Amino acid sequence: MVTTPRYAVAIIGGATAGAEIAARLAEHGVEVTVFEQNPRPYGKIQDGLPRWHSALRRKEYETIAKKLGQPAVHFVPNTKIGADIDFAELANDWGFTGVVLATGAWHDRPLPVEGADDYIGRGLVYQNPFIIWFNHANEAGYDGPSFEPVDGALVVGGGLASIDVAKALMLENTRIALAKRGIEVDVVELEVKGIPKTLAAHDLSASDLGLEGCTLCYRRRAEDMPVVEVPEGASEERRAKIIAARGRLLGKAMEKYGFEFEPLAAPEGLIVEDGQLVGLRFRRTRIENGRVVATDETFERRGRCVYSSIGSIPEPMPGIPMKGELYDFVDWDLGRLADYPNVFSVGNIVTGKGNIVASRKHARAVAVEVIERFLGLGDGGHEGEEALLDGAGDGAAAAADAIAAQLQRQPPIDAGALESIHKRVQQRQAAVGYSGDFTAWLAKVTPPDMQ
Repeated sequence: MVTTPRYAVAIIGGATAGAEIAARLAEHGVEVTVFEQNPRPYGKIQDGLPRWHSALRRKEYETIAKKLGQPAVHFVPNTKIGADIDFAELANDWGFTGVVLATGAWHDRPLPVEGADDYIGRGLVYQNPFIIWFNHANEAGYDGPSFEPVDGALVVGGGLASIDVAKALMLENTRIALAKRGIEVDVVELEVKGIPKTLAAHDLSASDLGLEGCTLCYRRRAEDMPVVEVPEGASEERRAKIIAARGRLLGKAMEKYGFEFEPLAAPEGLIVEDGQLVGLRFRRTRIENGRVVATDETFERRGRCVYSSIGSIPEPMPGIPMKGELYDFVDWDLGRLADYPNVFSVGNIVTGKGNIVASRKHARAVAVEVIERFLGLGDGGHEGEEALLDGAGDGAAAAADAIAAQLQRQPPIDAGALESIHKRVQQRQAAVGYSGDFTAWLAKVTPPDMQ
């Protein structure tokens, strides 16, 4: 009877991709240790997917917890590799057969205007911290960054995440305006019913609230928005239908949530008054053969705040070389690094994209109808959006198989090396107050009012 696993792997990041890889490697007989920077291993599902996706979030919470709760998976919470534990030390000295990076994409891509970041907190807000606040602000114990949703704002973006930001602004400002009239409405209920229907139920119109609303500014056109991807090898007829569907989806979202859209607008300069960012100067663009081409026209748009939602990229990690905005991989299929032959990478850390839909694309193209439900535009609200998760494990399963094949080229781990790993893991678990009981830990660190 074999009592010692042949291989031991560390996974950095315990959310969707990390949990899937952990479960799959465990099935291969690999002992897995998952290092998670947060108390809970839910990643973008918890902090990046707006709280109106309640059913989708609950389902993914349960899936992740089931995968990480296996006996062959050891969980180490509240541990950021590169800060609490040196990455090179983990990869080279702890004794693991391999290390898998599954940390996702958490760093906002900078607004491409010189000097813009000087105004963070003074008129410039980035998507990731804003949505984290939106998701957790109602929790009694929330102590993260705080934001005030600003009416009359500009949202710079173009993907699903930027629509989420625009929706969050419109919903919060509508809720606040209604509360001032003595009408209490829950944001999630408001998102499902839509703003016009909710106002009509109270014999009100948008103009009655005195709100300016926000404007989503995009350097391309509505039909170019990557809200629905064109599958590889699609026919011209299929391609045309998807492109037309993009415009329809955006139009429905604008109608239901009340935001405006400014296409063909690339931010180029800042409008600053009294040390506060109050708008942007844009360069008008045009699309030629699928490319964005700058024109000679410029124009200004004022906004009481600018919300940047132009994408998420991996956070730099000390010890890992970067090439531009991404890690400097020498093998993009397995996310290999030149200086660390035992390190692999999976999920959005490789793609450089930070939303749940992008993370699912490796499985299969997502249908227009599912994206419509994801945006809350279907007749049943978000009912059926869980189809986004269908086949989500296919890509991770393939990655796990490929990683397992690479591990089999390494000598099996001996009992002494495994015991050394166990001691170091247990020391870190003790340092963060984790007893080793995954279910009990989740019960302890999950706020009772978490949505």
